[in-house]
Amino acid sequence: VFGVTENPLVVFTSNMFAIMGLRSLYTILSKAASDLEYLEPAVAIVLGFIGGKMIAEYFGYKLATEIALAVVVTLLGGGVGLSLYAKGQREEEEEGD
Repeated sequence: VFGVTENPLVVFTSNMFAIMGLRSLYTILSKAASDLEYLEPAVAIVLGFIGGKMIAEYFGYKLATEIALAVVVTLLGGGVGLSLYAKGQREEEEEGD
């Protein structure tokens, strides 16, 4: 969370919601990860971006929170969208055969 913002309210609430919600969502997320083949690479790129952002902030370069969130949402949305597109293409090819 500190990779996106340093606002203590956002950090605290996001951690609390993560603790409360991720346990119940784990089964859904594990199913989604197995169905969405490009989700894991998208998450890996997001983690790399956040790590790079944190290193850049250490050296004094600040990236606006809005931009960081836009990059994260775009990458995750792209991973999900590409997975759904690829799944649709495979189903279309199976129907055509």
